[in-house]
Amino acid sequence: MNDNFLKACRGDKTDYTPVWIMRQAGRYLPEYRRVREKVDFLSLCKTPELAAEVTIQPIEILKVDAAILFSDILIPLEPMGIKLEFSESKGPIIHNPISSEADINNLRDFDPNGELPFISETIKLLRKSIKVPLIGFSGAPFTLATYMIEGGASKNFLKTKKIMYQSPECFSKLMESITTNTIKYLNSQIDAGVQALQIFDSWAGVLSPHDFSLYALPYVQKIIKELNNRVPIIYFAFNSSSMIDLVQTSGAQVIGIDWRIELSQAAEKLGNNASVQGNLDPCILFGTHELIQERILDILNGAKKARGHIFNLGHGILPETPVDNVIFMVEAVHQLSRA
Repeated sequence: MNDNFLKACRGDKTDYTPVWIMRQAGRYLPEYRRVREKVDFLSLCKTPELAAEVTIQPIEILKVDAAILFSDILIPLEPMGIKLEFSESKGPIIHNPISSEADINNLRDFDPNGELPFISETIKLLRKSIKVPLIGFSGAPFTLATYMIEGGASKNFLKTKKIMYQSPECFSKLMESITTNTIKYLNSQIDAGVQALQIFDSWAGVLSPHDFSLYALPYVQKIIKELNNRVPIIYFAFNSSSMIDLVQTSGAQVIGIDWRIELSQAAEKLGNNASVQGNLDPCILFGTHELIQERILDILNGAKKARGHIFNLGHGILPETPVDNVIFMVEAVHQLSRA
């Protein structure tokens, strides 16, 4: 097996800088679009053979150094009692958003193996057929809470912050429920065979440092403390470069970095406490090969001070991205880092 990704997570010496891409199984790939023509998004997530197929596509096409399970961060909300729909135009829609303590009390703890069996089945299929490490994942409790309260995506997260500030005990009860279920969900992924985990905190950046440390970080720390001795964990708190000193206290072995900070600065702040992952702006992939190579070199040079480095984008790849440029990026990272 190509284990450069796992070595980089641990801070061990690698043959070259490993690379994978957030949302690497997605609409920018014609092969993925052909599968999606047959089924809706939720059905794709819940059909192990199809989920495994689209997980494998970028490994074969791009030659990336890790696979990430094809699923969605909101999948575990359904067995908690949340009515979820994915709209092609609006994205995720929650039909029974949380608005009161009674709604929180009605949430259920669930058994991942009994109620989400397609997750472990997909993982087992993938472990039989891929020769790179498999990454499992979940949303972070704060990010999941925002979807549950807002009913979907939000511009200002007013409903979430109202509950945080007006009813902190209720908010804490919601976060504890999500955290308990997330620990079980991620443990079930490890039991099925994933070799690393990423926790996506997509909306952490809407919080001030004080609020992040009070309302979000403790729950991430609890998850990582429970799981960190089993597999390497990557914590990706999007738009949080101003809070990197706090983010590193999550306990994760790898900290995902977006493009709002130079990777050299992030590596210096993290020191030997964690490896780094990142951090090319996804829009750079719409530039020339010369520009892409130039920015890759900047990032590779900036990572020289890091304990370990996994090359990635600073957020998910965009659906319009030219596939040839993505293939070029992966090849360039491999070649330049070997040199």
